[in-house]
Amino acid sequence: MNLNTYQALAIRTAKPLDPDENLVHAVMGLAGEAGEFADCIKKHLIYSQPLNRANAMEELGDLMWFVALACKALDVPMEHIAQMNIDKLAQRYPDKYADTLAAQRLDKQGT
Repeated sequence: MNLNTYQALAIRTAKPLDPDENLVHAVMGLAGEAGEFADCIKKHLIYSQPLNRANAMEELGDLMWFVALACKALDVPMEHIAQMNIDKLAQRYPDKYADTLAAQRLDKQGT
């Protein structure tokens, strides 16, 4: 499934709100779901519980839903945001990740 198809299918389940309300809903949802994902990983790494992969994947899906909602509020396709991110990373890390390149932030020079 491509991201724009996902976005359309996810948004059909969103409460009808105006764009600003959708932005608030999205940011609050992203914060909450990020916390739930972090809690899942904390239980594994700090409390030595087996990694609950099903829960981790569910929380990642919930994060994607709220990203789709934020994109709707901004009137931008998810694929556009994904491409912008890949373009930024390609500029910052032309071949692969390196600590020196992370510090240089080549994508931010000249802005």
